Amino acid sequence: MTIVAPSLLAANFLNLGSECKMINDSVADWLHLDVMDGRFVPNISFGLPVVAQLRKASNKAFDVHLMIEEPERYAEDFKKAGADHLIVHFEACRHLHRNIQQIKALEMKAGVAINPHTPVELLEDILADVDQVLIMSVNPGFGGQHFIDHTYQKIRDLKKMIHDRGLNVLIEIDGGITLENAAAILHAGANVLVAGNTVFGSPNPKDTISRLKNS
Repeated sequence: MTIVAPSLLAANFLNLGSECKMINDSVADWLHLDVMDGRFVPNISFGLPVVAQLRKASNKAFDVHLMIEEPERYAEDFKKAGADHLIVHFEACRHLHRNIQQIKALEMKAGVAINPHTPVELLEDILADVDQVLIMSVNPGFGGQHFIDHTYQKIRDLKKMIHDRGLNVLIEIDGGITLENAAAILHAGANVLVAGNTVFGSPNPKDTISRLKNS
């Protein structure tokens, strides 16, 4: 089953209530929320107060992607704000296993994200402990970028690692996903499509979400 997680970063921030209603009324599975601190990535997005308010308006699972330094300082607060899944970056965590255990102890799904330059093989020792792996298919920090083609091989390699270990770990892809490349991404082994501009820039976002889900 394909999971579609529209990325709120591409939404109209003047009309977040109506954007949430559109997602509620769509076949989207999750709402992807990119939290940026201006340190780990060269951009600032939104934080805890916005997530907490969105929780009141959304009936979808919140897939919160922390593109921040020291994510352990905020894990409990994001749980309180309404996060269902919490994703931390391999590159930002000095003690990644401890970070993952913290998230699980807070009864959230735990995910690890990797940047385009990070090999999937570095996840070998943490793979059995996570629920999902997010592969960045663009450089993190900004929407509207083009999909990095090498991601296809990373997906295939990660899928083999998961299969060989008999694990149940979702592969999530974030960045540059379009109606044209979604099927190839899924064919390579991905389970979750994070789409921002493709959804919110569409003249018919709900139809676009449905087309992604049926890719």
